[in-house]
Amino acid sequence: MLNPPDYNSPVALKEFLDSRDMAMQKKFGQNFLVNEGARRRIVDALDAGDGVRVWEVGPGLGCMTSEILSRGASVTAFEIDHGFSRILREIFSEKIAGGRFSLVEGDVMKTWRGEMERAGLPDRFFGNLPYNVAATIIADTINGGARFGRCVVTMQREVAQRMAAAPNTESYSSFSVLCQWAYRVGTVSDLAGGSFWPVPNVASRAMLMEKRADFPRCRSPVLFSEMVRRLFSSRRKTVRNNLLALSGAERCDEALSMSGIDPGCRAEALGVDELLSLSDSLFDVLGGKF
Repeated sequence: MLNPPDYNSPVALKEFLDSRDMAMQKKFGQNFLVNEGARRRIVDALDAGDGVRVWEVGPGLGCMTSEILSRGASVTAFEIDHGFSRILREIFSEKIAGGRFSLVEGDVMKTWRGEMERAGLPDRFFGNLPYNVAATIIADTINGGARFGRCVVTMQREVAQRMAAAPNTESYSSFSVLCQWAYRVGTVSDLAGGSFWPVPNVASRAMLMEKRADFPRCRSPVLFSEMVRRLFSSRRKTVRNNLLALSGAERCDEALSMSGIDPGCRAEALGVDELLSLSDSLFDVLGGKF
């Protein structure tokens, strides 16, 4: 078993990596959360106690992993950096032997489905997500049929704002709709750059996502997803113009009339409930053949 570095000290972390001829890789968006209080608050929000199964994306050297394990949960970690993976196996060798920690190496976008098929979906999803792929990871799991009871994810504040954005705001997008369709979304904490090492060039925010019990709230999730994608693909176009290719003019007009939506409005003016209503109207006028 390898003793972990002092997770609160950038100097200690750098010395630990240097001693193993390792370095942080910018392409993986690696930043360690060195603020102990922030780590505890974020893991508190995860609410992962005895027997709870957690997927963690990007554990790095295990600073958040250690905190989660200390609560009695078990962790399956997805790590793309092979050097970090070797260290994690040493640090958590006893937890591996005890069946409370396992590691999936490689790009989580390519491995999570296989892990779900192998071991089933866990109770919790957690991660300090790489800034360049945070939205993609979240959208991929939702579209792939994986919804977790509770998610706590740290990401670039701009992405977090999009996740929770309301209609008629600059940040509102298809990603906003997707997240709010599948989860109840809220903020855990904003994190100053100095909470991380290396200090990132962007502001960060930890978000809480709680699975909606009433999901999917529409007759055809496939149609809803496709409709939302089309509506936001050309934001300058009206709702009617974006839907014409999907249903044709006559059926499009009928669906808009049934749902009480102005054909001349734009997608960013419609809330999730309105979009769900429009989706069901489209499903009806298409004869349930989507």
